[in-house]
Amino acid sequence: MNLMPHLIAAPILLPLLTAALMLMLGEKHRPLKARINLFSSLVGLGIAVLLLQWTQETGIPGSIGVYLPGNWQAPFGIVLVVDRLSAMMLVLTGIIGVSALLFAMARWDGAGSSFHALFQIQMMGLYGAFLTADLFNLFVFFEVLLAASYGLMLHGSGRSRVSAGLHYISINLLASSLFLIGAALIYGVTGTLNMADLALKIPLVPEADRGLLHAGAAILAVAFLAKAGMWPLNFWLVPAYSAASAPVAAMFAIMTKVGVYTLLRLWTLLFSGQAGASAYFGGDWLIYGGMATIICAAVAIIAAQRLERLASLSILVSAGILLASIGFAQPKLIGAALFYLVSSTLALSALFLLAELIERSRSANEIPLFDDGDLLPRPMESLQPAKGINLDDEQKAVVGQVIPWTMAFLGLSFIACSLLIIGMPPLSGFIGKLGLLHALLNPMGLGTGSDEPVSNAAWGLLALLIISGLASLIAFSRLGIQRFWTPEERPSPLLRRFECVPIFALLGLSIALTFKAEPLLRYTQAAADALNNPQQYVMAVLGTRAVPSPEAQAAIVEVRP
Repeated sequence: MNLMPHLIAAPILLPLLTAALMLMLGEKHRPLKARINLFSSLVGLGIAVLLLQWTQETGIPGSIGVYLPGNWQAPFGIVLVVDRLSAMMLVLTGIIGVSALLFAMARWDGAGSSFHALFQIQMMGLYGAFLTADLFNLFVFFEVLLAASYGLMLHGSGRSRVSAGLHYISINLLASSLFLIGAALIYGVTGTLNMADLALKIPLVPEADRGLLHAGAAILAVAFLAKAGMWPLNFWLVPAYSAASAPVAAMFAIMTKVGVYTLLRLWTLLFSGQAGASAYFGGDWLIYGGMATIICAAVAIIAAQRLERLASLSILVSAGILLASIGFAQPKLIGAALFYLVSSTLALSALFLLAELIERSRSANEIPLFDDGDLLPRPMESLQPAKGINLDDEQKAVVGQVIPWTMAFLGLSFIACSLLIIGMPPLSGFIGKLGLLHALLNPMGLGTGSDEPVSNAAWGLLALLIISGLASLIAFSRLGIQRFWTPEERPSPLLRRFECVPIFALLGLSIALTFKAEPLLRYTQAAADALNNPQQYVMAVLGTRAVPSPEAQAAIVEVRP
């Protein structure tokens, strides 16, 4: 018996059971709940890695795993699907989840109640959104995400979190309402909510009903675009992400990509080149909406004065780049965009964690959330200069003054985050943006001999990639100078071991992608090619048969001569 198909449901069931277990434990068992949470998150990450390997080893025809939890034939029952794209998102979610949890265990998990249970419910919603294969269950997991993320956003209390949380919950409830309206219209026209079944029925929709279908798809897209952060639906995102605690904001970095993933999945399935009269419906809206998002975020990022706000605006820049890239419907461009998604998400999550540590150095008196027994010793600002060293008027060494290791760690980490997000060489962010530029200028690939000119939209996105990078360079340089090169004497922040490890791990993975870019580029390109050929997905889902019950198997044996 092959157990791998059953692992498809494990990323959803494991956090659900873990959250139920932790809800039964009181707050006095918080250290135990933290260890259970960490163990469950690591196991979930391991399962995600196994699923990713499985999608690679089974070959092109079998690279899509399908699981029927209710043992009902598609499209009538619940269907969970894992392919290259969803497996990559699962691994990315697991990495960011473990990193955010480690950071929270140092300080933030004691700032409120039920943090660990809400964290696991959040992971369940993220995993479920990436695995589900029908619109109804996608709505269910979106609501799970909304409930858990709202609780996590208010974690730590404070007026700013409550104010931003009200805007956050309001816009997301409105988006959920639009989700239901759009799904209802699509169901009324096609009679199904299964994504694979929709891909078959949309080309057959009569012309009289096509306007209603497009209206439902547009309303549904508005809900996803609000979650993805497209302008002008993103007014809530920057205040909400800036007000959230550092580990929660790091988790929110992957939540924006849920909207991008859903748009990419549904658009390539329902409105692919094989959708007849509905082929590529809404592509221009994605292109120009994404470009408008880049412009607005790039202008705002220059005026950012806080690192948390800078990180939130950088999320909008990356979201605009991804949405515009999807709209071109070019496999080469989508493959490069997926690589950029991985690199930018890791760097942005690290920046949210790093922002709190850097801003902490601006305040000499940190308000402890609980007993800081695991604090690392405060490093010395400088050492006593040796004899023969030239001293300035303040009796400090002119050359060779010792930099505290905490400030050195924060400074180097900030430089790495900046290079990754801006897209400066030689790190993986540069490789991602270079791949985007290459795909825009050569949509058919090098050596194809195509004489088709580059479109105006492609030139516009190319220019915005460069301009947004320049705007980010200005913003990061200014804030870096203000935080690390100002003459005011500030005490070095107190760092904890659990605060340093996740930042080091996220940045280490981002830098490792620089040296291992080719395997990931091959993987993302294979995922993009599979999205461009939705027949494989449709055949895999609709071709999966329910397992006969023991009674049915016995009846079959009796009927045989």
